[in-house]
Amino acid sequence: QVQVVEFGGGLVQSGGSLRLSCAISGGTFERYSMGWYRQAPGNQRELVAFSSFHNRTDYIDSVKGRFTISRDNSKHMLYLQMNDLKPEDTAIYYCNIGRWERGYFPTNFYGRGTEVTVVS
Repeated sequence: QVQVVEFGGGLVQSGGSLRLSCAISGGTFERYSMGWYRQAPGNQRELVAFSSFHNRTDYIDSVKGRFTISRDNSKHMLYLQMNDLKPEDTAIYYCNIGRWERGYFPTNFYGRGTEVTVVS
């Protein structure tokens, strides 16, 4: 049974940094394509960044140059380093195990999320 658990969120001032972590158990981690999603109050959930099974990464424009997605296959961990945080980054962040079909597509495997609040 695959389990996804996110942690590392918190309250931070604008310009600060946080590192989110996602622990995945079950399945074959190195074959997973994975993504970080976020959902702010009143907004739809959006894909922030993904890391494919063949080491391709990409980001939404609003976080390029500030966020870095990485993975440690030996530890079954996915990370999101977030620097220069802005109030508009405030959201609940979710880790997702997705699928790759000439692009990243989510599956229903999400964790419960970790909350990030950025105050100015």
